[in-house]
Formats: sequence, structure tokens, C-alpha cells
Amino acid sequence: MKFRFLLWMLGRLMAKASRQNPKFQEQLVGRNLVFQLHTLDGKIARHFIVKDQRVSSKNGMASAPDFALGFKDGAYGFATLNAKNKQLAFMQGIQNNDIQIQGSTALVVWFQGLTRHLKPKKKTVEKKAA
Repeated sequence: MKFRFLLWMLGRLMAKASRQNPKFQEQLVGRNLVFQLHTLDGKIARHFIVKDQRVSSKNGMASAPDFALGFKDGAYGFATLNAKNKQLAFMQGIQNNDIQIQGSTALVVWFQGLTRHLKPKKKTVEKKAA
């Protein structure tokens, strides 16, 4: 359930960033593609559509994604996508066959770079003069 919610939330965050975040928008220039994140058994899947510098997402499997990341199960997918060191978590998962990549690995690297722009901005606290 956590993984399904995380994928839905990721879609919402990317859709918003594609409308409001200039650095995120830069990464979308010239990209028209479909990618998906799913469990290897196919029980949980969400695909993401990048078109005209906007991102949208839909529940379920895509018919022909440009790349797909499959996680051994929902708990593993959730843990990997929330890991402090995501790059290390992905590398270990790929080596252990807990994560399977289908399609272009270059696009997977692009996706990982794209997610860096989804982190919320830290609010600065103004100090009041005493």
C-alpha cells in the first residue's frame, strides 16, 4: 500500500514540478516518452507520460514504455525510493536482481536526475530583532 501511494504521490509531484519548477522543466525539454515503475509480479504499477514539457501519470502498466523499473515487491520499492543514498540502493538492487531495468538505461539515469528537483524547498526562518 505504501508503494502504491508513493507512486501516486510521485506522479502528483512531477506534474506540479512540470508546471512550476524551472529546473525540472529544463530536464523535460525535447523529451516525449513514457516510463513505468512497478513490482515484478505486476500487482502494483504506475506509468508516467512526459509530453510537451509536462508530466502526467496513470495507474497500471503502459503498453510500450521507453523504460521500466521493476522492484521485487512493494516494500522493497518503497524502501529503495526512500533510501538516503538512492544511488547506492539502486546499484545494490540491480546487482542482487531485486531491481530489473527494461529499456534504455540512459533514460533511467535521466529519471534519477529528474527526481533530484522534487525535493521540497526548505523554508528560511526569519529572525526577529530583539
